[in-house]
Amino acid sequence: MINGVEVRKLKIYHDTRGWLTEIYRQDETNYRPVMAYLSETKPGVVRGPHEHKNQSDFFVFLAGKFKLYLWENRKNQKNYRKFQTFIVGGKNPCSVLIPPGVVHAYQCVSQPPGLIVNFPNRLFMGKGRKQKVDEIRWEVDLKSPFIVKN
Repeated sequence: MINGVEVRKLKIYHDTRGWLTEIYRQDETNYRPVMAYLSETKPGVVRGPHEHKNQSDFFVFLAGKFKLYLWENRKNQKNYRKFQTFIVGGKNPCSVLIPPGVVHAYQCVSQPPGLIVNFPNRLFMGKGRKQKVDEIRWEVDLKSPFIVKN
């Protein structure tokens, strides 16, 4: 429903040693990450909602279960202000590509904490961490139209 958002269920390959999943393949997308980070989110904690002006996020939800919230906030899109949610991670491991202008948030809805890997296409704070952060933090705006409802 939201243009440019790509949710892909990850295939898990099991054998006697454990399992493996491919989380990113250059031959399956035009998306090009420039860095990666891992974050832990404790049960019940909400991160966001926020959006980026220029950055895309490529989240990988594996360990833990999350409720992902997305809002179309690009005025030139036909689904402007439309809202979507997904349950991702845990038994539904997914990667999710979120383009600039799409407001996003997620909440860990499992015990224990959840782990997320992100492969953004912009360096955090630019080269040498010398630029302003590309982020609009809607969670600090008391009049925000983007509300996470538990």
